[in-house]
Amino acid sequence: MAKPSIILGIDPGLDRTGYGCIEWAGPSRFALREGGVIRTPSSDSLADRIGQIHQQVSDLLDEFRPACVAIEQLYAHYKHPRTAILMGHARGAVLLAAWQHDVRIVHLPATTIKKHLTGNGHAPKRQMQRAVAAAFKLARPPEPPDVADALAIALCAAERLGQGER
Repeated sequence: MAKPSIILGIDPGLDRTGYGCIEWAGPSRFALREGGVIRTPSSDSLADRIGQIHQQVSDLLDEFRPACVAIEQLYAHYKHPRTAILMGHARGAVLLAAWQHDVRIVHLPATTIKKHLTGNGHAPKRQMQRAVAAAFKLARPPEPPDVADALAIALCAAERLGQGER
């Protein structure tokens, strides 16, 4: 049996950045290590918030020493360009932390992640939460949804890496 890999999934956001750390030993052989949220106060400056995300992700990388960081790709909807810009700031902080720790980065589109877990590339947040709860045999869906999304990102990346996407 191969040595389990640690995968850190990140769902970037300026207000809330979800993270999910899993241990993956092969198809259907995975375990939840930890999931949570990095919150930044909206009253802080943009620079302070980005710095807080970077520092806390760096701390997670030091703690878990993952084989890779999996992160959702940036998606911009024409009706909400500001959301994409803010997400881009958070995403940049995460990518910098991973680069500084020399950790491999896997970028995944949201539709790929959703389809992997639910079979529906446009699954709503509630469905994703239930799918993550079922996959990890949790008593209830992870809250807030950012945690479920981060765990889904980690699981999708692990499965893809296990299929030879090296």
